[in-house]
Amino acid sequence: MARILIIEDDDRIRGALRLMLESEGFDVDAGASAEEGLELFARQVPSLAIVDLMLPGASGFEACDAMRAQSDLPIIIVSARDDTADVVRGLESGADDYVTKPFIPRELLARVKAHLRRRPSTNAPFTVGNIRVSPDEGTVTDAAGTAIHLTATEFRLVVELANARGRVLSREHLLEHVWGYDYFGDGRLVDVHVRRLRTKVEPDPAEPAHIITVRGQGYKLIL
Repeated sequence: MARILIIEDDDRIRGALRLMLESEGFDVDAGASAEEGLELFARQVPSLAIVDLMLPGASGFEACDAMRAQSDLPIIIVSARDDTADVVRGLESGADDYVTKPFIPRELLARVKAHLRRRPSTNAPFTVGNIRVSPDEGTVTDAAGTAIHLTATEFRLVVELANARGRVLSREHLLEHVWGYDYFGDGRLVDVHVRRLRTKVEPDPAEPAHIITVRGQGYKLIL
């Protein structure tokens, strides 16, 4: 069964999350600070991490940065801070998802399960400009053959866009097929991940030539 890491300083929330996840059969490690959580992470890399932002000592942003530098595991931020600046900063620190407090426990559980089961559909390799993506192998390389690191979510996103063969995909479609949920999704997840993906595959992310925004509709990929 998958192992979940919780980094949350509120004893009540941390305990409730542990009980909920263990009742679903997950193995759970839980830390009350970023430092404690990262120690647990170093002992055994989990399948997924749930991270609060407001922690004693190092912040949740720093915890996300540290984990993302070593692994592409899904990271879900759970925080009372819900303004756009904090959401964007959290996602840009490497998180895949953002849930605001107070949250519905079963909704968070649904997101955990969605992230753990999502896998890119298999299909033939394709190129985005000078970048080659091989879904079956799970690799992304530049023209010189150097590996380019995409998180699991970024990889699923570019494959989903490629599978559309130039059609525009709405944010709702991408939330359903990349993140695995729709009605409680947040379009900011899509926007930030598209921006992160552009920095890795576009020659000039400020003037994207491949991952195109279609105002009022969504995104499309031009190969």
